[in-house]
Amino acid sequence: MTRVESWERRSEVPLLLLALAFLVAYAWPVLNPHLDHELETSLSIVSWTVWVAFLADFVIRIGLAEERLRYVLRHWYDVALIALPMLRPLRLLRALAFARLLSRSATRTFTGRATLYVIGTAISSVFLGALTMLDAERGVPNANINSFGDALWWACETVTTVGYGDRFPVTTTGRSIAVALMVIGIALVGSVTAAVATWFISHVQAEREDDLDRDKGERQ
Repeated sequence: MTRVESWERRSEVPLLLLALAFLVAYAWPVLNPHLDHELETSLSIVSWTVWVAFLADFVIRIGLAEERLRYVLRHWYDVALIALPMLRPLRLLRALAFARLLSRSATRTFTGRATLYVIGTAISSVFLGALTMLDAERGVPNANINSFGDALWWACETVTTVGYGDRFPVTTTGRSIAVALMVIGIALVGSVTAAVATWFISHVQAEREDDLDRDKGERQ
């Protein structure tokens, strides 16, 4: 195990908790735009504190890496998410580390891990997509996504690639979020199909092995 991997394993749970704190700090003002000014300020401080913590984590990982430039290039998305304030809400995707923690204790099979990852990604994508879409669209002229219920419904139909068209973004930011969610949705459909196919194949193979063992026992 490399020094970077050792650090990532030790910091995984604290970063998960920080990501959840950032989720609360980001989601609360979006869901309730009429917050008290002092509370809104406190939530903003929490958001920036978590951002600094993730920055420190990335700097530490770079310092522990054997080939630092190569590590930075391989983790270009971390650089973008830290350097561009506009994309900071995407740091919430670190909460998917929760799926990895669950997979270690719940199951060791490939199918089980894939299922947990898909479920975690789907839930996170829908919730975060709805939040960011509501944040981008609410109050904009001609917008038809003005409540969290509208945004959640839009996110569900988008991530499942259904797309009824009854709710749609009208801003450039909203459309960018929609494109990202569409790509995630396509990937999720493929992952679900692969996971189901893997489960069927393993189930059929297990039945065949049981039949062979039964035949051998009867012959003996």
